[in-house]
Amino acid sequence: MIRLSSEDLGIAYGNRLIVRNLSLEIPDKKITTIIGSNGCGKSTLLKAITRIIPHQSGSVLLDGKDISKENTKTLAKKMAILPQTPESAAGLTVGELISYGRFPYQTGFGRLTKKDYEVIDWALEVTGTSEFKYRPINALSGGQRQRVWIAMTLVQETEIIFLDEPTTYLDMAHQLEVLELLQKLNEEHNRTIIMVLHDLNQAARFADYLIALKDGEIVKAGTPQEIINPGVLRDVFQIDAVIGHDPRTKKPMCMTYNLLKGENKHEETTYPIFPAANFS
Repeated sequence: MIRLSSEDLGIAYGNRLIVRNLSLEIPDKKITTIIGSNGCGKSTLLKAITRIIPHQSGSVLLDGKDISKENTKTLAKKMAILPQTPESAAGLTVGELISYGRFPYQTGFGRLTKKDYEVIDWALEVTGTSEFKYRPINALSGGQRQRVWIAMTLVQETEIIFLDEPTTYLDMAHQLEVLELLQKLNEEHNRTIIMVLHDLNQAARFADYLIALKDGEIVKAGTPQEIINPGVLRDVFQIDAVIGHDPRTKKPMCMTYNLLKGENKHEETTYPIFPAANFS
């Protein structure tokens, strides 16, 4: 099932076109990860799909409706986004920060209701951050803060969550902790997850669907088996990769790679053919 898609999307900063004529479909209730080199348009695409920045041409459709015409609060009840470097006001406690996620549901003077408090406590419990509720957000470690930010997206009660490089600045253990939490939200709470990741092996391990971008265009989209292969990685990252399989997950894994140099850098790429995933 497809609820979210774009058609001929064009996104520019000033006179510079970053994303051009991009059409994509996001599988519902799956984990989709966008990969690509620095500056290829990953974060820009995420911001346009969530209406943080405007697009110059084309459209983004959610449930068949153009998001550019949706009411802000209505849209905030359908999708939430966690930016790459979220910021909070100094001195806020975890509970206070998370409560801001209830904004789409507030009316009048914006006072929290019994339902608001119930949702906040649920989000704290799901993300394993209940013990931090009354602590200042600045007193937490990077991994703890990231789980708190994810909790804030959860209290919006959206079915779709976007995350821009959610593992940035975290050590290996905390990266895994965050990705396993997102996997849990997908599998146990039916959240559709769309995120940008730099680590190819993490992308292959946790994603159901990958979108490989280069210069603002989709090179290929499909399952990890279709994307994490030498041909696609040569085209997208200009590397000569050796691909194996993770012995625990059986997912494809980039074992090692070299930078392509000289004529090999411009060789024509032929992609292996794999059965397409069926998300209907």
